[in-house]
Amino acid sequence: METAAPPQIPAHSRFLERVWIVVRDGLPSVGRYKRYLVALAGPMAVIWGITFAYILFAPDRYDSRMTLILPGTGVGGSLNLESIGQASSTTASAFSSPSLSPTENYKRLLTSDIVLRDAAKRAGEEQGAFPKPSIKLIDQTNLIEVAMPAGDPVAAQARMRALEAAFTQALDTLRADEADARESADAARIAELESKVDEAQKALLDFQGETGLVSLDQFAGRVSALDQLKASERDRRVQLQESRAGAGRLAATLDISLPQARMAMRLKADPEFRNLLTRYADVAAQHSESGATLGDAHATMEELSAERDALRTALASRGAAVSGASGSTVLSFSDLAVSDTRERLFATLTERDASGAGHGAALAELRRQIAEQSGDAQRQVEQAARLADLLRDLRVAEAVFSSALARLDTNKSDPFASYPLVQILEAPSYPRAKSAPSPLLAILGALGASLLTLFGFLLIWLRQPIIRKLLPNA
Repeated sequence: METAAPPQIPAHSRFLERVWIVVRDGLPSVGRYKRYLVALAGPMAVIWGITFAYILFAPDRYDSRMTLILPGTGVGGSLNLESIGQASSTTASAFSSPSLSPTENYKRLLTSDIVLRDAAKRAGEEQGAFPKPSIKLIDQTNLIEVAMPAGDPVAAQARMRALEAAFTQALDTLRADEADARESADAARIAELESKVDEAQKALLDFQGETGLVSLDQFAGRVSALDQLKASERDRRVQLQESRAGAGRLAATLDISLPQARMAMRLKADPEFRNLLTRYADVAAQHSESGATLGDAHATMEELSAERDALRTALASRGAAVSGASGSTVLSFSDLAVSDTRERLFATLTERDASGAGHGAALAELRRQIAEQSGDAQRQVEQAARLADLLRDLRVAEAVFSSALARLDTNKSDPFASYPLVQILEAPSYPRAKSAPSPLLAILGALGASLLTLFGFLLIWLRQPIIRKLLPNA
């Protein structure tokens, strides 16, 4: 025999049934209601009492607001002085360091005691009565919002302006102190570099005074002069050989030695000897001509012979007096009747000899100077090397000194390196409405507190069903 299936109850109906059972079984007695109401009245009275007391008796507060902004870009510059040096100055952005926040620094500075005391003095208030400003840093920006409370709008704005002035003055003081400290350190460094420049310059001047070597160009001139002397020595040797070769060739061609040529030139230049020689040549020619038809015993031949002998003796005597040679040497000299052509050749020979002597003397002097300067070359090279070292030391010292001076000036051009520039985005405002007390916020707060209190009492009210539900075997 088949049995009928029980009717299906909807899920929501079962939930409502269970809630009804909980409420029915958990409803307290009337006395419990009274106890809970009495217990709840106390906290609620305190909450709303405090709220209304705050609204009625709290002093009015007005907030003056100001917004500061910090530009986030760095600056840089470079100065290049030709032949002196180069200086560059680069200031990174104040926000480029992840471990340093200028906004946090300025927030601390705004609430520092020195700024607040200065602001109180500027506002004409007691230092202990001047409140700390409320500061808010806006995320992802370089903005700083500052709020200054006071009992009335005018006082709030005056306090904010005083705080702004004190903050700006503190920043200027910090920047001035930093600049003074840097300048003192730079001045000491500049003095040290200047002393190095003086030492390098003194060493150079002492060396130049001791050696007489002033510059490397002077040393190069000495080397060039030595090369020029060597070139002149080579030219003189060529000219000397040329003169000697020409004189030798002429002497061989004329078949005469140089002393004989000189003696012939000397005799040729004497008018008396030349007259005697002419007369002797005429008498000798007449004697030869007459000898062809007349005998030696002929009176004419005897007269011509006597005259020729007399002239020969006179020639020997005069030639010995003029040339210094003996009379027999003069008479044996074959060029007594030297022609004009041979005379010019003799002159050329003598000139070549004199030129050779001159070239020889010049060559000796050149070789003496070359030997003198070559012997001093090693010492001059060492002096030039030492001079180059001293000049390099001086140039390096001057370049470093000049660069330090230029860097000192460029550092002064950026006073915002450590304390970034701050600008007033929003000037101290004049509050048009009071910031506190706010009735709406107070009531909302009281309502929130009341709801929390009621929720707490509700949990206490339902504690038994909840405990039975959670711990059925307890």
